[in-house]
Amino acid sequence: MTPRAQAGADQQRALDVYVKLHRCTEMLRARSTRFFAAHDLTYSQFATLEALYHLGPMCQRDVAGKVLKSDGNLTLVIDNLEKAKLVRRQPSRQDRRQKLVALTASGRKLMEAIFPEHAARIAESMSVLCAGEQEQLARLCKRLGLSLGH
Repeated sequence: MTPRAQAGADQQRALDVYVKLHRCTEMLRARSTRFFAAHDLTYSQFATLEALYHLGPMCQRDVAGKVLKSDGNLTLVIDNLEKAKLVRRQPSRQDRRQKLVALTASGRKLMEAIFPEHAARIAESMSVLCAGEQEQLARLCKRLGLSLGH
């Protein structure tokens, strides 16, 4: 008997869901990663640009929280985006000890050019599910994610 077959019904079901969720996520991520690579961006770089594009300038710690990366990992991502002149670090007006990360004009132009196609590709990927299924999946993923903390 395999270890998986020895698991109880609750564990078996949980493992089955986990494997399916993980595989689906990895397939979506791989598809997105190919698109980002075509624009000379990594997945983390795009996530950082997208957060800044939609939310505006923020401190590095806040960006890290939005894109689910460590501060250390994000430092390298931001360094590379800064070298590419897509973001800049600027002093905060509220707290001079803090630096904000902001899109440059080039970064904004890039996101304006590629975000609509990215959004369309995600919508196409999700179109296998009807609107109600997409909303249900979103609620379930949020509930599961919140239960796991950060």
